[in-house]
Amino acid sequence: MAAAAVAAPEVLRECGCKGIRTCLVCERQRGGDPPWQHPPQKTHRFIYYADTGWAVGAEESDFEGWAFPFPGVTLIEDFVTQEEEAEMVQLMDCEPWKLSQSGRRKQDYGPKVNFRKQKLKTAGFQGLPSFSREVVRRMGLYPVLEDFWPVEQCNLDYCPERGSAIDPHLDDAWLWGERLVSLNLLSSTVLSMSREAPGSLLLCLAPSGFPEALVEGVMAPSRSVLCQEVEVAVPLPRRSLLVLTGAARHQWKHAIHRRHIEARRVSATFRELSAEFGPGGRQQELGRELLQISLSFEGKPL
Repeated sequence: MAAAAVAAPEVLRECGCKGIRTCLVCERQRGGDPPWQHPPQKTHRFIYYADTGWAVGAEESDFEGWAFPFPGVTLIEDFVTQEEEAEMVQLMDCEPWKLSQSGRRKQDYGPKVNFRKQKLKTAGFQGLPSFSREVVRRMGLYPVLEDFWPVEQCNLDYCPERGSAIDPHLDDAWLWGERLVSLNLLSSTVLSMSREAPGSLLLCLAPSGFPEALVEGVMAPSRSVLCQEVEVAVPLPRRSLLVLTGAARHQWKHAIHRRHIEARRVSATFRELSAEFGPGGRQQELGRELLQISLSFEGKPL
């Protein structure tokens, strides 16, 4: 299948920002010194290495060469081909994008949910889009995604001209399950992870030959750093698939900073049901209905 050209979208003159969230569009419209404040950068930056599962202090930082294990992150590179990427984005662009917060645009395929009241409606939900059928099938070929059946897909469109970003957050755990899966398209970026919990992280001095040497063994912890001062940068290559589980899913907030959007980026995030909506759960019947709708792959964005 020949690759289709993917043109950058026209920069919008309006935005969907609310409250304290802003983008370049509304910042230019307001003018002057903004009364809002962007979150300050964390003091200590660590880089995640997918081949070892460790986060290592950035070069020329106070913790250069020091490391700690960072479980719960799986990165699958080249999950789709360049031709598949172009076709997927072309099909997305055939459907309307809605304005969203912080300079993003979005397309939602899933039930309408009120997370605060823990209520949802299936009305209007017709399933995931048809082009995701092969993506979901391919996910099941990897052990970390065995029996992964998503009931929601959220496409987000990021653009440097709009100052697109997404603030640090944890995804809901009432409706959404253990695995959070995201496909990164059109450009590489960085997922920034932070944790507000008290306490410290124990660090090991990375042995010579890092990162290969960490696979064989590590030295005893000999230094620590406050959790609240740490940010872990997870590089996301173009066309890669990211899976967050465990602590990375439930304890570490994730964000995309404005400075890490250097070209148009489109992400497709897939979410599965929590145990409450699974077999034996309190709302298993509703969960069964959601799965049946989702996996029909007949959806249009809501």
